[in-house]
Amino acid sequence: MDEVLKRQDSGELKRRLHGRDLIGFGVGIIIGTGIFTLAGVEAKTHAGPSVTLSFVLGAVVAGMAALCYAELASSVPTAGSAYTYAFATLGETFAWIIGWDLLLEFALGAAVVSRGWSGYLANLMGLSPEWFGEDAKVNIGAVAIIAVLTVIAVLGIKESARVTNLLVLVKVAVCLLILAVGVFYIRGENLTPFIPPAQAPTETAGSLHQPIVQAALGLEQSVYGIAGMVTAAAVVFFAYTGFEALANLGEETVNPKRDLRVGILGALGVCALLYIGVSLVLTGMVPFTEIDAGAPLADAFDRVGQHWVGALISLGAVTGLTSVMMVELVTIGRIGFAMGRDGLLPKKFGTAHPRWGTPHRMTIAGAVLIAALAAFVPISELADMVSIGALSAMIIVAVAVPVLRKRRPDLERPFTVPFSPYLPIAAALACFYLMLNLDVMTWLRFAAWLLLGLLIYVFYGRTHSRFAKDGLSSTDRPS
Repeated sequence: MDEVLKRQDSGELKRRLHGRDLIGFGVGIIIGTGIFTLAGVEAKTHAGPSVTLSFVLGAVVAGMAALCYAELASSVPTAGSAYTYAFATLGETFAWIIGWDLLLEFALGAAVVSRGWSGYLANLMGLSPEWFGEDAKVNIGAVAIIAVLTVIAVLGIKESARVTNLLVLVKVAVCLLILAVGVFYIRGENLTPFIPPAQAPTETAGSLHQPIVQAALGLEQSVYGIAGMVTAAAVVFFAYTGFEALANLGEETVNPKRDLRVGILGALGVCALLYIGVSLVLTGMVPFTEIDAGAPLADAFDRVGQHWVGALISLGAVTGLTSVMMVELVTIGRIGFAMGRDGLLPKKFGTAHPRWGTPHRMTIAGAVLIAALAAFVPISELADMVSIGALSAMIIVAVAVPVLRKRRPDLERPFTVPFSPYLPIAAALACFYLMLNLDVMTWLRFAAWLLLGLLIYVFYGRTHSRFAKDGLSSTDRPS
């Protein structure tokens, strides 16, 4: 544990961020695909108008996890987020698993969003579908935006924050416009029944695409009803992923003990209110069975004759998704930086640029992987893996809170989770329950990714970690 705490004073990253910057980063990564796409998709396919309750449930679970993140982030303000917390409480093996998990979450998330960005840009500007959007053989638009944002992320954290904050202002303004105009077009009959009765899906997708809790209990596939609302909550949890990225910026925050909790909880609260409001307006404007899955909000306003609002929504989607990718690139760099510094990844990834003070090598390496995925792979079916990766990371963080309190009761905790250990335990169980509502194929893909990671750890990480070089066995390595 003491070894982990010493890292924050290495001076390798520059402290230049304040609470307002962190809130901007948080809103920047959270508001994006969830509000512009997932709300409509999940209302149509799983929940109906009760998708609003799905966002409420997701916000409650994310809020409990955020409290755990806030305590650990203020106590251990260092790069690496849940990876570092796992290292400090559960040891090296668990730390590797969660770090590998987080790299999957943010890399895949950025690839998904970059493809969506390319499609929105093509729609807004009439660009060729041969190079932009899901039908492109090589998605040049997705690769181009990743390349531009990588340059900004490498040049400096403050520069990244300025770009992100500007984009956040634009998309928050668009969200407020949606609420201000859309509320006048809500029709009560579209919200009745608020929780549609459960029914069999129109198309049977097969057992591998059934929620694992239904498959385990031998239940028939169904949509809507309470089960559909919870399934939608598990999927739209993707929309809340990102607040944990702020915990990676502990070494670059001027006053981490205060600003980290302000940034994490503030960003989550703002985004939850916007999600709930926008999903209610959307399902009130259009019957949920008629929602357009590609551009639900823009289509909803086109239906009521407000085409100018639809155009602004497309602009908001482009800016919103840009800020999501910006923060995900920043986050991948910090996670890989922490793992490289510990020797679990090659040491060159654990160094910061001498002038810009950013983990440039890891940021560029992550960007290359993201661009390759975004260019060639239609990954819409893998979007659920972002949720399962985030939920599993949050379980580790929730467990780490009471473990760290027991191991280090003397550690200064500027922010403490109330009702510990009961609230952290409840957070872990709630995250696991949402994971059980993701489909079987998502679990199989997740298991394959974890297996690959364990093989890398066994054959590289264990022998190259800084503790191994100190002559400590895996059981003796300090946590």
